[in-house]
Amino acid sequence: METSFIGMILMLSLAASFYSTSAKPIFSNETDQMALFAFKDSINEDPLGALSSWNNSIDLCQWHGVKCGRRHQRVVELDLRYQKLAGSISPFIGNLSFLRSINLQENQFRGDIPQELSHLSRLQNLNFTNNTLQGEIPSNLSLCLDLRAIELHFSDLVGKIPAAFGSLSKLTTITLYSNSLHGTIPPSLGNLSLIQLLSLRRNKLEGTIPESIGHLRNLNFFGISENEISGTVPSSLYNISALEALYLVNNQLTGSLPSDIGIMLPNLRRISVGGNQFTGRFPASFSNASRLRILNINTNRFFGPIPVDLGRRLNDLLRLNLGFNNLGTGVVGDLSFVDSLTNCIKLEVLVLISNGFGGVLPNSITNLSTQLRTLLLGDNQFVGNIPTSISNYVNLLSLGLDINHLSGSIPFEIGMLQNLQAISLAENLLSSAIPESIGNLTRTSLLFLEGNNLTGNFPRSLENIKVLQILNLSHNNLGGSVPKTIGFFSSLIRINLAHNSFNGSLPLELGALNNLEELDISNNDLSGELPMTLGSCLKLEVLLMSSNSFNGSIPSSFASLKGLVELDLSHNNLSGTIPIDLQKISFLQNLNLSFNNLEGEMPLKGRFTNTSVISIVGNRNLCRGVPELHLPVCPIHESKKQNNRLGSKVIIIIISVGLCLVILMFVVSIYRKRKPRKAPSETLVGGEFLRVSYDELLKATDGFSLNNLLGVGGFGSVYKGILQQNEKPIAVKVFNLEQQEASESFIIECEALRKIRHRNLLKIITACSSINFEGSDFKALVFEFMQNGSLESWLHPSENITRKLNLTQRLNIAIDVISGLEYLHHHCETPIVHCDLKPSNVLLDEEMIAHVGDFGLAKFLAEDISNPTEQHTNSIAIKGSIGYVAPEYGMGESVSTHGDIYTYGILLLEILTGKRPTDEMFKDGLSLHSFYKMALPDRVMEIVDSCLLILDEELNGQTNRSTGKFKVSKCLISLVRIGVACSTETPHERMGISEIVMELNAIKQAFLGMGIQGQRRARMQLAGQGTSQLDNV
Repeated sequence: METSFIGMILMLSLAASFYSTSAKPIFSNETDQMALFAFKDSINEDPLGALSSWNNSIDLCQWHGVKCGRRHQRVVELDLRYQKLAGSISPFIGNLSFLRSINLQENQFRGDIPQELSHLSRLQNLNFTNNTLQGEIPSNLSLCLDLRAIELHFSDLVGKIPAAFGSLSKLTTITLYSNSLHGTIPPSLGNLSLIQLLSLRRNKLEGTIPESIGHLRNLNFFGISENEISGTVPSSLYNISALEALYLVNNQLTGSLPSDIGIMLPNLRRISVGGNQFTGRFPASFSNASRLRILNINTNRFFGPIPVDLGRRLNDLLRLNLGFNNLGTGVVGDLSFVDSLTNCIKLEVLVLISNGFGGVLPNSITNLSTQLRTLLLGDNQFVGNIPTSISNYVNLLSLGLDINHLSGSIPFEIGMLQNLQAISLAENLLSSAIPESIGNLTRTSLLFLEGNNLTGNFPRSLENIKVLQILNLSHNNLGGSVPKTIGFFSSLIRINLAHNSFNGSLPLELGALNNLEELDISNNDLSGELPMTLGSCLKLEVLLMSSNSFNGSIPSSFASLKGLVELDLSHNNLSGTIPIDLQKISFLQNLNLSFNNLEGEMPLKGRFTNTSVISIVGNRNLCRGVPELHLPVCPIHESKKQNNRLGSKVIIIIISVGLCLVILMFVVSIYRKRKPRKAPSETLVGGEFLRVSYDELLKATDGFSLNNLLGVGGFGSVYKGILQQNEKPIAVKVFNLEQQEASESFIIECEALRKIRHRNLLKIITACSSINFEGSDFKALVFEFMQNGSLESWLHPSENITRKLNLTQRLNIAIDVISGLEYLHHHCETPIVHCDLKPSNVLLDEEMIAHVGDFGLAKFLAEDISNPTEQHTNSIAIKGSIGYVAPEYGMGESVSTHGDIYTYGILLLEILTGKRPTDEMFKDGLSLHSFYKMALPDRVMEIVDSCLLILDEELNGQTNRSTGKFKVSKCLISLVRIGVACSTETPHERMGISEIVMELNAIKQAFLGMGIQGQRRARMQLAGQGTSQLDNV
């Protein structure tokens, strides 16, 4: 017994001893502190000082954003949302073993999500929303079996949705929207029996909606909008009675909605299925969905009728979007359901655009909720007058009644809608004068009244609308003068007054419109001289002034409009010469000066060399110009002859002095060569360039450190550096003079670069020809640093980089490259053939503007470029890059501009397919050229880079998805045709460079809908204001 008692005492002593030694690690938070310090070390920016309290002088449980458990004083919550922190997420975060919640929402974290998060076995809530995180979602997060919420939306995540998430049985929330995820929706997500919110919109998901999603009995929010999901919606999804929100917008879904959907989903509050391919009858049971707040079925193929009692029980309805379907019949009674919408006392948005509705607008259309903000009834067949009671809608922001058959006058009461931001009454049968009350719409930025029978003068009261951006009064019967007060519209971007009867002269005050991009005053009765002040509207892209009675000369100030794309001055009485500086406007696609009284010599450079861009018909006194214009030789007057004789004498004197200088320089150079070298010397590209020494370049690149190495080429290496003289980033190309032709390449590149100045050619800062500290020759070129690297790095990124160029970016790059090439071929003093065009020689600046570089193989053309059949040099020792070299060079043909066209064609095809011309798939007679040629036109969409099939943001804002895909297809096919036409084997069958420039700009204009002719699309911004709120959820 005593022994037993002593044993018990020993056991208790040991236990106490064990407790005293092990308690410290159990209750210590030193590991947590070290993990948080490591987290802090990975932060680069902390502008709000959120982590200033994270130091040893304060207990970590008192640190900002840190919460500890009461029992063990271990970190259980890390909440640093909205702190503007920048940096990466430290993997040591995985050592916070007691962590239950981490919230880093609304910061600027980048890099990958750490795999070490899988160590957090107690983790319940993970929120990294709205950062710039990259890489894939770690699939091992499935080891955190206690997870309730995963919120990773608004980042740059790629890869697939981990199927292993289906094992997280406690999950209630998954939000992964607005990333770049691809693949399919994992069927395993159907195992998440407790899931309530599943949002996957704005990714690149494809495939179908898994049948298993319909098994989620607790699901109340399901969103997959703006993906590439196809097929039908599983019928089981409509049996989830808990469902409150269903978002399927902008996919490729087919089938129909169940007729009893409003009964099967009794809790439904928001349903948005627009932008798909649904068909069938409009479900009458929607009238039973009494909790409905948002109903959006726009841009499908639903047909009517709409039940007359639709709104009878929808007291909470906020937004109803039925646009772009086939719900009407074009007769009276189509809008009988509107009477029932008077019960929808909270209604804010009503969109009935483009449905074939007909008849007179019912009285009830102006008796809806006074909270109405958007009313869009355009593109139907309504007749009768605009109801004066429209003034009831004092909160209205957007009103669209365009493209109907409405008649009568614009009601004076329209001016009572003082909150209106956009109004379109275009393309109706409206008559009488525009009421002065329209000037009360002081918040309106978009005003479309074109295509009516409106009379009277330009409404003076419009000057009250200071925020007006787009004004279209074209195709009416308006008259009188254009008032001087038009200069008050400082916000105006587009004005269209075409096809009216405006008369008198244009006011000089037009020049005050600093934001003006498009002005169309064609087909009026305007006279007087063209306002020279228009040259101050530096943002002008389109200027259309044809079919008036303007006289005088073309203002020389027009040459200041560097961004001008279209200039039409035809059918006027203009005289004098064409300003020589107009040839400096490099972006012109259409210059129409025809049917005037212009005279004198035609400019010979710039766009005036491209006869497909200019039109001068009907000017009988113009002379010279490029041969293709077939103009007569300019007469030489006696005074000019005398001037010529005097000029000849001056030239003789200049040449004599020049020869003396050349001889003197030769003697000096011989003397210098005989002197021994005592110190390094720097040879500059030109006197206007910065002087830089070998020592300065050595310091700028940190001793030509491997850490600063940007790339290695055939003749040397390129390093990133920072010049101490101006502290700007630079790229230094150091020539490897052990290469036999490197010195020659340096000289060629210097000679080429000193002669060129173009926004799409790489700008040289200076050059250095010296000796290094070892006494060896040193040669380098210094360029502006291109922040976005080479096109090569974007088309063929390394495995850990997932960035992609969209179609708009690739199209812009293609235009940039050909613009630079056209300059080399046509606008240099001595035409230059690049000879080595490829993705690694195309560099992208901060704004993704392309710059062609590396002129080490460039050749100067000896013959006159005006003779396209003689654009060559006599050298046959051409070098280039395998896959890009023109085939005629391999047969000993001379260098010509045709070779650059071939290389450009290959480059363009590579841009579109993402495949190099040396790809292993191109063998046994198959080449990049033949691959695409065989695909034209039907299979182009199958072989281009798949990411090009996703609608760009620029296009998404202008059109619905089906129209957008048609435009993408048309654009890609057109680009492939150009690439194939440029890379054909026979040189003289290739496209001309000016034709390529014109074609590419036309493709861009058609793809992005640029230009004043797209005003009808601009009016659809009205619809955008009504529908974007529905779709972007």
